[in-house]
Amino acid sequence: MIVPDLLADDLALVLCGTAPSRASMEAQAYYAHPGNIFWATLHRVGLTPRQLAPAAYAELLAWRIGLTDLNKSGWGADADLDPAGFDVAAFVAKMRRRRPGLIAFDSKFAAGTFFARRTVALGRQSETLDGIPLFVVPSTSGRARMYFTLEPWAELAAAVAAVRGY
Repeated sequence: MIVPDLLADDLALVLCGTAPSRASMEAQAYYAHPGNIFWATLHRVGLTPRQLAPAAYAELLAWRIGLTDLNKSGWGADADLDPAGFDVAAFVAKMRRRRPGLIAFDSKFAAGTFFARRTVALGRQSETLDGIPLFVVPSTSGRARMYFTLEPWAELAAAVAAVRGY
């Protein structure tokens, strides 16, 4: 496991990516590349009251947010990852055990891997994982910046606020 899961019981949201980048692997922290706008996005849409630094990722638990990846054995760009490293069954088992209020895939690639299809829409999905609502939000990676839009993140934040009860 390159960067350990940040999971607990009673989470409002689990964000799931594909695998750590090289920068995240080296820092042992989620979304550590300086060009990644993940932490700024969480703050901007109100999922966190302040912008966290990657090294402080464990503080997300205070706001009932968890983190994981579908590939817990590899690191690097999505195109360079070994498909054998993706373990959707293990992810599903973790989510069934933890039962978060919502699950969001933070890239279309991660969502497509989970759903086993090439095309996925952003936003709330019609499918659930045993009744847990599923969302897809655009990647915050610098490599995907031209495809980034804040609206699906804002939709997710509103759904998380409802789960949190405010």
